[in-house]
Amino acid sequence: MMNIYRSKKNPIIKPEDVRPFLSDFEVVGVFNCGVTEFKGEILLLLRVAEKPIGGSSKEILIPVVDFKTGSISIKVFNKDDPLIDFSDPRFLRSTREGCYLTSISHLRIARSKNGIDFNIDKRPALFPEKEYEKSGIEDPRVTCIDGRYYISYSAVSDVTGITACLASTSDFRTFTKHGIIFMPDNKNVAIFPEKIEGKYYALSRPASGEFCVNDIWISESCDLIHWGNHKRLMGVRKGCWDSLRVGGGAVPFKIDEGWLEIYHGASEDGRYCIGAVLLDYKEPWKVITRSKEPVIEPEMDYELNGFFGGVVFTCGVLYEKGVVKIYYGAADTTVAYAEVRLNDILERME
Repeated sequence: MMNIYRSKKNPIIKPEDVRPFLSDFEVVGVFNCGVTEFKGEILLLLRVAEKPIGGSSKEILIPVVDFKTGSISIKVFNKDDPLIDFSDPRFLRSTREGCYLTSISHLRIARSKNGIDFNIDKRPALFPEKEYEKSGIEDPRVTCIDGRYYISYSAVSDVTGITACLASTSDFRTFTKHGIIFMPDNKNVAIFPEKIEGKYYALSRPASGEFCVNDIWISESCDLIHWGNHKRLMGVRKGCWDSLRVGGGAVPFKIDEGWLEIYHGASEDGRYCIGAVLLDYKEPWKVITRSKEPVIEPEMDYELNGFFGGVVFTCGVLYEKGVVKIYYGAADTTVAYAEVRLNDILERME
Protein backbone atom coordinates (compact mmCIF):
# COMPACT_ATOMS: atom_id res chain seq x y z
CA MET A 1 0.00 0.00 0.00
CA MET A 2 1.21 3.50 -0.85
CA ASN A 3 2.58 5.55 2.05
CA ILE A 4 0.34 8.63 2.01
CA TYR A 5 0.28 11.64 4.32
CA ARG A 6 -3.14 13.27 4.42
CA SER A 7 -3.41 16.67 6.07
CA LYS A 8 -4.80 16.57 9.59
CA LYS A 9 -6.95 19.53 8.56
CA ASN A 10 -8.65 17.61 5.75
CA PRO A 11 -10.86 18.55 4.13
CA ILE A 12 -8.96 21.84 3.92
CA ILE A 13 -11.82 23.66 2.11
CA LYS A 14 -15.50 22.84 2.58
CA PRO A 15 -18.69 24.29 1.03
CA GLU A 16 -19.46 26.24 4.20
CA ASP A 17 -16.09 28.02 3.83
CA VAL A 18 -17.20 29.63 0.57
CA ARG A 19 -19.66 32.49 0.33
CA PRO A 20 -22.28 31.99 -2.44
CA PHE A 21 -21.87 34.40 -5.31
CA LEU A 22 -25.43 34.12 -6.61
CA SER A 23 -28.37 35.53 -4.66
CA ASP A 24 -30.67 32.86 -3.16
CA PHE A 25 -28.15 30.10 -3.97
CA GLU A 26 -26.10 27.83 -1.72
CA VAL A 27 -22.66 26.32 -2.25
CA VAL A 28 -23.00 22.54 -2.46
CA GLY A 29 -19.47 21.70 -3.54
CA VAL A 30 -15.98 23.16 -3.73
CA PHE A 31 -13.58 20.71 -5.34
CA ASN A 32 -11.37 19.75 -8.34
CA CYS A 33 -9.00 22.72 -8.13
CA GLY A 34 -6.03 23.71 -10.21
CA VAL A 35 -2.95 24.89 -8.30
CA THR A 36 0.05 27.11 -8.93
CA GLU A 37 2.59 29.23 -7.07
CA PHE A 38 2.43 32.98 -7.60
CA LYS A 39 4.41 35.74 -5.84
CA GLY A 40 5.15 33.74 -2.71
CA GLU A 41 1.65 32.30 -2.39
CA ILE A 42 0.00 29.04 -3.31
CA LEU A 43 -3.13 29.69 -5.33
CA LEU A 44 -5.97 27.25 -5.83
CA LEU A 45 -8.41 27.84 -8.66
CA LEU A 46 -11.48 26.23 -7.15
CA ARG A 47 -14.50 24.76 -8.85
CA VAL A 48 -17.42 26.18 -6.84
CA ALA A 49 -20.80 24.53 -7.44
CA GLU A 50 -23.94 26.41 -6.41
CA LYS A 51 -27.61 25.49 -6.60
CA PRO A 52 -30.84 27.43 -5.97
CA ILE A 53 -32.41 27.49 -2.53
CA GLY A 54 -36.12 26.76 -2.41
CA GLY A 55 -38.63 24.72 -4.32
CA SER A 56 -41.08 22.19 -2.94
CA SER A 57 -40.38 18.61 -1.92
CA LYS A 58 -41.67 17.48 -5.33
CA GLU A 59 -39.60 19.90 -7.39
CA ILE A 60 -35.98 20.19 -8.43
CA LEU A 61 -34.63 23.58 -9.50
CA ILE A 62 -32.04 23.61 -12.29
CA PRO A 63 -29.88 26.73 -12.89
CA VAL A 64 -28.74 27.73 -16.40
CA VAL A 65 -27.29 30.92 -17.88
CA ASP A 66 -29.91 32.95 -19.76
CA PHE A 67 -27.97 34.75 -22.50
CA LYS A 68 -30.93 36.94 -23.44
CA THR A 69 -30.95 38.62 -20.03
CA GLY A 70 -27.36 37.99 -18.94
CA SER A 71 -28.59 36.38 -15.72
CA ILE A 72 -29.15 32.93 -14.23
CA SER A 73 -32.55 31.45 -14.98
CA ILE A 74 -34.21 28.59 -13.11
CA LYS A 75 -35.91 25.63 -14.75
CA VAL A 76 -38.37 23.68 -12.58
CA PHE A 77 -38.81 19.92 -12.95
CA ASN A 78 -41.23 17.57 -11.20
CA LYS A 79 -39.52 14.77 -9.26
CA ASP A 80 -42.46 12.47 -9.99
CA ASP A 81 -42.07 12.81 -13.76
CA PRO A 82 -41.48 9.23 -15.08
CA LEU A 83 -39.64 10.60 -18.12
CA ILE A 84 -36.87 12.10 -15.99
CA ASP A 85 -33.91 10.14 -14.64
CA PHE A 86 -32.73 11.43 -11.22
CA SER A 87 -30.48 8.44 -10.40
CA ASP A 88 -27.24 10.47 -10.56
CA PRO A 89 -27.33 13.47 -8.17
CA ARG A 90 -25.06 15.42 -10.53
CA PHE A 91 -27.43 15.26 -13.51
CA LEU A 92 -31.05 15.44 -14.55
CA ARG A 93 -31.79 13.49 -17.72
CA SER A 94 -35.13 14.17 -19.42
CA THR A 95 -36.31 12.31 -22.52
CA ARG A 96 -38.13 15.50 -23.54
CA GLU A 97 -35.59 18.23 -22.74
CA GLY A 98 -32.20 16.54 -22.59
CA CYS A 99 -29.53 16.60 -19.87
CA TYR A 100 -28.92 19.29 -17.24
CA LEU A 101 -26.51 19.67 -14.35
CA THR A 102 -28.19 20.04 -10.95
CA SER A 103 -25.78 22.83 -9.98
CA ILE A 104 -23.85 25.52 -11.82
CA SER A 105 -20.10 25.93 -11.32
CA HIS A 106 -17.70 28.83 -11.61
CA LEU A 107 -13.98 29.19 -10.83
CA ARG A 108 -12.77 31.08 -7.76
CA ILE A 109 -9.33 31.74 -6.29
CA ALA A 110 -8.12 30.72 -2.83
CA ARG A 111 -4.80 32.13 -1.58
CA SER A 112 -2.39 30.73 1.02
CA LYS A 113 1.12 31.18 2.43
CA ASN A 114 1.44 27.65 3.81
CA GLY A 115 -0.60 25.65 1.30
CA ILE A 116 -3.14 24.48 3.88
CA ASP A 117 -4.93 27.54 5.28
CA PHE A 118 -6.60 29.52 2.50
CA ASN A 119 -8.37 32.85 2.12
CA ILE A 120 -11.05 32.57 -0.53
CA ASP A 121 -11.97 35.42 -2.87
CA LYS A 122 -15.56 36.60 -2.59
CA ARG A 123 -16.10 36.86 -6.33
CA PRO A 124 -15.46 34.41 -9.18
CA ALA A 125 -12.29 34.61 -11.20
CA LEU A 126 -14.07 33.06 -14.19
CA PHE A 127 -17.84 32.83 -14.54
CA PRO A 128 -20.00 31.20 -17.26
CA GLU A 129 -20.92 33.81 -19.85
CA LYS A 130 -20.82 32.10 -23.26
CA GLU A 131 -23.43 29.81 -24.82
CA TYR A 132 -21.01 26.88 -24.55
CA GLU A 133 -20.73 27.62 -20.79
CA LYS A 134 -24.50 27.61 -20.29
CA SER A 135 -24.47 25.02 -17.47
CA GLY A 136 -21.18 26.04 -15.90
CA ILE A 137 -17.39 25.87 -16.09
CA GLU A 138 -15.46 23.17 -14.30
CA ASP A 139 -12.24 21.39 -13.35
CA PRO A 140 -9.44 23.87 -14.14
CA ARG A 141 -5.77 23.10 -14.66
CA VAL A 142 -3.18 25.88 -14.41
CA THR A 143 0.01 25.85 -16.50
CA CYS A 144 2.68 28.55 -16.26
CA ILE A 145 4.57 29.18 -19.51
CA ASP A 146 7.02 32.09 -19.85
CA GLY A 147 5.42 34.03 -16.99
CA ARG A 148 1.82 33.73 -18.21
CA TYR A 149 -0.67 31.36 -16.61
CA TYR A 150 -2.87 29.31 -18.91
CA ILE A 151 -6.09 27.86 -17.49
CA SER A 152 -7.70 24.95 -19.28
CA TYR A 153 -11.24 24.14 -18.14
CA SER A 154 -14.37 22.27 -19.15
CA ALA A 155 -17.46 24.15 -20.31
CA VAL A 156 -20.86 22.45 -20.16
CA SER A 157 -23.93 23.23 -22.24
CA ASP A 158 -26.98 21.36 -23.47
CA VAL A 159 -26.40 23.13 -26.78
CA THR A 160 -22.74 22.27 -27.41
CA GLY A 161 -22.04 19.40 -24.99
CA ILE A 162 -18.78 19.40 -23.05
CA THR A 163 -15.97 21.44 -24.61
CA ALA A 164 -12.42 22.16 -23.46
CA CYS A 165 -11.64 25.87 -23.22
CA LEU A 166 -8.67 28.10 -22.46
CA ALA A 167 -8.19 31.31 -20.48
CA SER A 168 -5.04 33.11 -19.38
CA THR A 169 -3.81 35.67 -16.88
CA SER A 170 -0.58 37.30 -15.75
CA ASP A 171 -1.80 38.58 -12.36
CA PHE A 172 -4.79 36.41 -11.27
CA ARG A 173 -6.90 39.56 -11.16
CA THR A 174 -7.86 39.94 -14.80
CA PHE A 175 -8.42 37.06 -17.20
CA THR A 176 -8.67 36.64 -20.96
CA LYS A 177 -10.85 33.91 -22.41
CA HIS A 178 -9.49 32.35 -25.62
CA GLY A 179 -12.51 30.16 -26.37
CA ILE A 180 -12.89 26.50 -27.24
CA ILE A 181 -9.68 24.59 -27.98
CA PHE A 182 -11.08 21.03 -28.14
CA MET A 183 -14.47 20.12 -29.63
CA PRO A 184 -17.13 18.10 -27.79
CA ASP A 185 -17.12 15.83 -26.00
CA ASN A 186 -13.66 16.46 -24.62
CA LYS A 187 -12.39 17.40 -21.17
CA ASN A 188 -9.56 16.93 -18.63
CA VAL A 189 -7.13 19.06 -20.65
CA ALA A 190 -3.70 19.47 -19.02
CA ILE A 191 -1.09 21.51 -20.89
CA PHE A 192 2.60 20.67 -20.44
CA PRO A 193 4.55 23.55 -18.82
CA GLU A 194 7.13 23.98 -21.60
CA LYS A 195 7.69 23.31 -25.26
CA ILE A 196 9.02 19.87 -26.15
CA GLU A 197 11.15 19.78 -29.29
CA GLY A 198 9.63 23.11 -30.34
CA LYS A 199 5.95 22.21 -29.78
CA TYR A 200 3.37 22.56 -27.04
CA TYR A 201 1.62 19.40 -25.85
CA ALA A 202 -1.60 18.73 -23.99
CA LEU A 203 -3.43 15.73 -22.59
CA SER A 204 -7.19 15.41 -23.03
CA ARG A 205 -9.98 12.87 -22.68
CA PRO A 206 -12.37 12.67 -25.65
CA ALA A 207 -15.39 10.44 -25.04
CA SER A 208 -17.09 8.13 -27.51
CA GLY A 209 -20.71 7.59 -26.55
CA GLU A 210 -21.31 4.89 -29.15
CA PHE A 211 -18.39 2.69 -28.11
CA CYS A 212 -18.06 3.85 -24.47
CA VAL A 213 -14.37 4.67 -24.96
CA ASN A 214 -12.89 7.04 -22.36
CA ASP A 215 -9.12 7.13 -22.92
CA ILE A 216 -6.35 9.72 -22.54
CA TRP A 217 -5.07 11.33 -25.74
CA ILE A 218 -2.15 13.66 -26.42
CA SER A 219 -2.14 16.54 -28.92
CA GLU A 220 0.35 19.14 -30.13
CA SER A 221 0.16 22.84 -30.96
CA CYS A 222 2.29 25.73 -32.19
CA ASP A 223 0.29 28.44 -30.38
CA LEU A 224 -1.77 26.80 -27.55
CA ILE A 225 -4.99 27.56 -29.46
CA HIS A 226 -4.92 25.27 -32.48
CA TRP A 227 -4.32 21.59 -31.68
CA GLY A 228 -3.65 18.64 -33.95
CA ASN A 229 -1.66 15.44 -34.56
CA HIS A 230 -3.88 13.78 -31.95
CA LYS A 231 -2.68 10.43 -30.62
CA ARG A 232 -4.25 7.96 -28.20
CA LEU A 233 -1.92 7.84 -25.21
CA MET A 234 -3.42 5.15 -22.96
CA GLY A 235 -6.66 3.41 -22.17
CA VAL A 236 -8.45 1.51 -19.44
CA ARG A 237 -7.22 -1.79 -17.99
CA LYS A 238 -9.81 -4.50 -17.46
CA GLY A 239 -9.88 -5.90 -13.96
CA CYS A 240 -7.92 -2.96 -12.54
CA TRP A 241 -8.82 0.12 -10.53
CA ASP A 242 -8.99 2.13 -13.79
CA SER A 243 -11.13 -0.32 -15.76
CA LEU A 244 -14.02 1.98 -16.80
CA ARG A 245 -12.45 5.33 -17.71
CA VAL A 246 -9.20 7.26 -17.40
CA GLY A 247 -8.53 10.96 -17.73
CA GLY A 248 -5.76 13.47 -17.29
CA GLY A 249 -5.42 14.97 -13.84
CA ALA A 250 -2.77 17.51 -12.93
CA VAL A 251 -0.38 19.35 -15.22
CA PRO A 252 2.53 16.95 -15.96
CA PHE A 253 5.82 17.77 -14.25
CA LYS A 254 9.39 16.89 -15.14
CA ILE A 255 11.54 14.47 -13.14
CA ASP A 256 14.85 12.80 -14.02
CA GLU A 257 13.05 9.82 -15.57
CA GLY A 258 10.66 11.82 -17.81
CA TRP A 259 7.28 13.52 -17.41
CA LEU A 260 5.13 12.34 -14.51
CA GLU A 261 1.39 12.69 -14.95
CA ILE A 262 -0.94 12.22 -11.98
CA TYR A 263 -4.19 11.02 -13.56
CA HIS A 264 -7.58 9.69 -12.48
CA GLY A 265 -9.25 6.40 -13.20
CA ALA A 266 -12.64 4.91 -12.39
CA SER A 267 -13.87 1.34 -12.11
CA GLU A 268 -17.23 -0.13 -13.13
CA ASP A 269 -18.69 0.58 -9.69
CA GLY A 270 -18.05 4.32 -10.08
CA ARG A 271 -15.09 4.42 -7.67
CA TYR A 272 -12.58 7.12 -8.64
CA CYS A 273 -8.89 6.80 -7.71
CA ILE A 274 -5.70 8.72 -8.48
CA GLY A 275 -2.77 7.08 -10.24
CA ALA A 276 0.44 7.99 -12.08
CA VAL A 277 1.95 7.44 -15.51
CA LEU A 278 5.52 8.20 -16.63
CA LEU A 279 5.96 9.61 -20.15
CA ASP A 280 9.08 9.90 -22.28
CA TYR A 281 10.86 13.23 -21.90
CA LYS A 282 11.30 14.04 -25.61
CA GLU A 283 8.45 11.90 -26.99
CA PRO A 284 5.66 12.37 -24.43
CA TRP A 285 3.24 10.22 -26.45
CA LYS A 286 5.28 7.19 -25.32
CA VAL A 287 4.31 5.56 -22.00
CA ILE A 288 7.30 4.29 -20.02
CA THR A 289 5.51 2.90 -16.98
CA ARG A 290 2.21 3.21 -15.13
CA SER A 291 0.69 2.72 -11.66
CA LYS A 292 -0.26 -0.86 -10.94
CA GLU A 293 -2.16 0.34 -7.87
CA PRO A 294 -3.71 3.72 -6.99
CA VAL A 295 -1.60 6.49 -5.54
CA ILE A 296 -4.66 7.63 -3.58
CA GLU A 297 -7.97 5.77 -3.29
CA PRO A 298 -11.13 6.81 -1.42
CA GLU A 299 -10.78 5.59 2.16
CA MET A 300 -11.59 8.45 4.52
CA ASP A 301 -15.13 9.42 5.44
CA TYR A 302 -14.90 12.72 3.52
CA GLU A 303 -13.80 10.75 0.42
CA LEU A 304 -16.44 8.06 0.75
CA ASN A 305 -19.44 10.24 1.59
CA GLY A 306 -20.61 13.45 -0.02
CA PHE A 307 -22.44 14.78 -3.06
CA PHE A 308 -20.99 11.90 -5.12
CA GLY A 309 -19.20 9.48 -2.81
CA GLY A 310 -16.25 7.20 -3.39
CA VAL A 311 -14.31 9.80 -5.38
CA VAL A 312 -10.81 11.28 -5.22
CA PHE A 313 -10.02 13.47 -8.25
CA THR A 314 -7.10 15.82 -8.82
CA CYS A 315 -6.61 18.76 -11.17
CA GLY A 316 -3.42 20.08 -9.54
CA VAL A 317 -0.19 19.05 -7.87
CA LEU A 318 3.02 20.73 -6.75
CA TYR A 319 6.35 18.90 -6.78
CA GLU A 320 9.13 19.88 -4.38
CA LYS A 321 12.24 18.07 -3.10
CA GLY A 322 11.05 14.57 -3.90
CA VAL A 323 7.51 15.11 -2.57
CA VAL A 324 4.37 15.17 -4.73
CA LYS A 325 1.82 17.50 -3.12
CA ILE A 326 -1.66 16.63 -4.32
CA TYR A 327 -4.73 18.86 -4.04
CA TYR A 328 -7.81 16.81 -4.81
CA GLY A 329 -11.58 16.84 -4.80
CA ALA A 330 -13.15 14.46 -2.28
CA ALA A 331 -16.63 13.02 -2.98
CA ASP A 332 -17.32 15.97 -5.35
CA THR A 333 -17.82 18.05 -2.20
CA THR A 334 -14.58 19.30 -0.63
CA VAL A 335 -10.90 19.99 -1.27
CA ALA A 336 -8.37 17.77 0.46
CA TYR A 337 -4.56 17.63 0.53
CA ALA A 338 -2.10 14.76 0.56
CA GLU A 339 1.63 14.20 0.13
CA VAL A 340 3.33 11.17 -1.42
CA ARG A 341 7.07 10.68 -1.88
CA LEU A 342 8.09 10.41 -5.52
CA ASN A 343 10.12 7.25 -4.86
CA ASP A 344 7.05 5.54 -3.40
CA ILE A 345 5.15 6.26 -6.61
CA LEU A 346 7.95 5.09 -8.89
CA GLU A 347 8.55 1.90 -6.94
CA ARG A 348 4.94 0.83 -7.48
CA MET A 349 4.77 1.34 -11.22
CA GLU A 350 4.83 -1.49 -13.76
